[in-house]
Amino acid sequence: MSFRFLLLSCLVAASTPLTAETGSPLAPIHADVCVYTATPSGILAAIAVKREGRSVVIVEPSRWVGGMLGAGLKPLQDCPNYNATGGMTHELLPKLGENSEPLVNSDRRSLDPKAIRTDFQALLEQHDIRVIFEHRISNCQLTDGRIQSASFDLAPFDELGCPVAEPTRVNHLRVSAGVFIDASYEGDLMAAAGVSYRVGRESTGEYGEELAGVREPMEIAPIDPFVEPGHPESGLLKWVEDDHGKPVGAADGYTQAYNYRYYTTANPDFRVPITAPDDYDPKDFELVGRYVEYLTQTTADAGDLKKKLVGIYPGWKNSGEWNYQRSSLFSMAPLGISQRYASGDYAEKADVWKAHQDYLRGLHTFMSTDPRVPESYRKEVAALGLDGRIHPETGGWPHQLYIRVSRRMEGRYTITADDVYNRTEVDDPIGLAQYGIDTYPARRIWGRDAEGNTWVGIEGKMFIGGGKGPTNVPYPIPYRAITPKSEECGNLLVPVCFSASHLGYASARMEPVFMMCGESAGIAACQALDEGVSVQRIDPKRLHQALEAAGQKLIWDPKKDQSSAGTNDGALSFQRLLDRCDNDRNQAISQVEWDAGKSGWEWLFPKIDSDESGTIDKAEYEAFQRYKTEHSDWTTRLKKESVPRS
Repeated sequence: MSFRFLLLSCLVAASTPLTAETGSPLAPIHADVCVYTATPSGILAAIAVKREGRSVVIVEPSRWVGGMLGAGLKPLQDCPNYNATGGMTHELLPKLGENSEPLVNSDRRSLDPKAIRTDFQALLEQHDIRVIFEHRISNCQLTDGRIQSASFDLAPFDELGCPVAEPTRVNHLRVSAGVFIDASYEGDLMAAAGVSYRVGRESTGEYGEELAGVREPMEIAPIDPFVEPGHPESGLLKWVEDDHGKPVGAADGYTQAYNYRYYTTANPDFRVPITAPDDYDPKDFELVGRYVEYLTQTTADAGDLKKKLVGIYPGWKNSGEWNYQRSSLFSMAPLGISQRYASGDYAEKADVWKAHQDYLRGLHTFMSTDPRVPESYRKEVAALGLDGRIHPETGGWPHQLYIRVSRRMEGRYTITADDVYNRTEVDDPIGLAQYGIDTYPARRIWGRDAEGNTWVGIEGKMFIGGGKGPTNVPYPIPYRAITPKSEECGNLLVPVCFSASHLGYASARMEPVFMMCGESAGIAACQALDEGVSVQRIDPKRLHQALEAAGQKLIWDPKKDQSSAGTNDGALSFQRLLDRCDNDRNQAISQVEWDAGKSGWEWLFPKIDSDESGTIDKAEYEAFQRYKTEHSDWTTRLKKESVPRS
């Protein structure tokens, strides 16, 4: 590590304020509203409360604010229709991180998560909102179905940004409030309050969702999963499991993959070495080695092979940071363990989080040392390290694991695929959502084909409708979906782990939606306090008026509302495509670059490349965007035709 980077790290560490004393318990706190976690949703909820003239406090388990937006996810990545956003979310999305400092000698061209965290911190300071860091929910004290107070343990994250199994101090903080808002990705406060929730996948029959439950295996490769090839009695290799035998469409407890959205660099001035975990054993990645061997034997084109190896590690390049490559049998995060985090206690959560970190460290070591990996690519991987400028306090590791889904409340309304397809009528909207049904794989299993040959495949991934969703029309999030059942808790709102099926949540689970739901929750909390009633019994007309006054977009009328592509000037702009895919920086996108950056949409490239030049330029891409606006069924149409020449 260079002296320059060490100096940078020391300066940042010196400027980072201390968070909590480890001695005697903190003095009890009372506020009108207590918000759990400083995610973007929690921050907007707290600001909404302050704007209503009420007192609020945020309790945050980590040392950082901004959740996933402060850890790698970009504010507009999952916002296919900027015109469907409202309130503070509409104002903030294009501005967060806009003051990112240009990075000299950088291989990144995207927003800096550190700048986004700074922007969120400035918002909190602007509104004089107190955040108590390093405290996680321990238990709730309820009387007559209302949370009177909540107790929190002091449990600082470790030096690499992971939660810990055991707290430093139990019940170190007690907060009483009139209303509680659980804006966490895990729903831990909701669970501590005794509110019903679900984890895993429903069956097709529970909500009539055609694609619910267990799915067919995909990305199948004819490789042997056993420790001794051909000998099942020798046991399974790591990172593959027996199929549980449930039929397609059946319910099970699995949920989609988590992963880090992380940054790497080969620049020695900023590179933080990725070291092997202490218990590293190359045998743990033997199945990866067999997959690499299969790829090298069956992929004749060197460019195609390189793309497939990149998919394994570092993954899929997504707006500057690496994401999970779900078109690969293996990628940069483990499968089959997310459900342990979703329903586990703090020790289990800490173990799963650290397992993701150790898996990534081990995979880096394996892909840079195993002789089955082509030598040129081994050297390329070995040269990569974490970009220490992004997360200097944690050795380059993001402070937030991408928890795509954890608990989901069983509230008064359950968002399902019918909502995503605009098949429902909602009379209590608090914001709009629009995205495809987007799930990453849940497990990796093995089987035998008709001839008795073994295979390994992944199961559970889908992306129905693409970024703009299956109908290209936004759908409302009901207020009832963020409120518990009346008999369970009368003063809790849940704007992140809201009530939804596995498929419904897979579409609605985007940060802009969480942000809008957070602001609406803050407004509703204050109304409940003003009216002296439970959150379920507030005046719905008054809430609707208050949300409209706050600028929330509550109704979408396709006859008069115009879809946009993500920002004031279009997030799905050609420049954004260049940021994601233009690796050689020639201001055009080749088929190889498109395939690497737009996994799952390889078929679309020749449809956009109207002049058949082998590259997509700005005019062609903008013609494609116009075509999408004019045809809500554009995916179906383009399977049969091409985008007209501009």
